[in-house]
Amino acid sequence: MLKATDLPDTIALFPLPGALLLPRAKLPLHIFEPRYLAMLEACMATRHRLIGMVMPRGAPAGGAARLHAIGCAGRLTAMSETDDGRYMITLTGVSRFRILDEVPGEHPYRQARVRWAGFGRDLGGPERDLALDRTAFFDRLSRYFTASALSAEWEGLRGAEDELLINALSMLCPFQPEEKQALLEAPSLETRRETLVTLMEFALRGQDDGEILQ
Repeated sequence: MLKATDLPDTIALFPLPGALLLPRAKLPLHIFEPRYLAMLEACMATRHRLIGMVMPRGAPAGGAARLHAIGCAGRLTAMSETDDGRYMITLTGVSRFRILDEVPGEHPYRQARVRWAGFGRDLGGPERDLALDRTAFFDRLSRYFTASALSAEWEGLRGAEDELLINALSMLCPFQPEEKQALLEAPSLETRRETLVTLMEFALRGQDDGEILQ
C-alpha cells in the first residue's frame, strides 16, 4: 500500500469520459492509442506506477479537452498484451487528487502537477457507512435496475461490504459523466451513497414521467 510520502508531485493523466475510478476499487482498461501506449511504458518505468484518471469537462472545442479539477490516481496492478500490441490493464484506485496545472513537455500524453492534500482518508482502510439502511437501499436499487433493464448478481451485492457495494455501483451504473464526477468528489462514503440514491431516484422519476407522457 502506498503512503502519502510515496505519492509524486506530477503524474500522467488519462482523460476518459465517464470512466470513474475510486480508492481501493479496480478499473479495467483497454489501451491501444499510441499516446497511451507511451504513457503506459513511462508508467511502468516509475516506482509508484500511477496513472491519473480524470474526466473531461464537456466536449473538446478545437483543442485539448478541459478537465475536471479532481481525479483519482490508480496504480497499475495487472497487465496483459494482445497479439496485435494492445494492452488490457487494471488500475487499483489509490487516492484522489486535485490538478494544480498541466506540465508541458514532449511526451504525447498529458501530465499535471497535483495536490493530494484533502484526500488523506483515501490511503487508509475501507470506509464504513454506519447510516446505511440496507433494506431500503436494496429496495430502491432493485427498482432502479428493473427500470433500467440492468441485471445483477444479487447474492454477491447483498454480501458485499459497505465500501465495495457503494463504490462498485457508483462505477458500474450508467450515470452521466457529470453525475459520476459528483460521486467521485463525495467527501465520504456516506455522502457518496446519498448521492448514488439521489441519482437512482432521478432516473426512476424520469422513467415515470416518460410513461405518463406516452
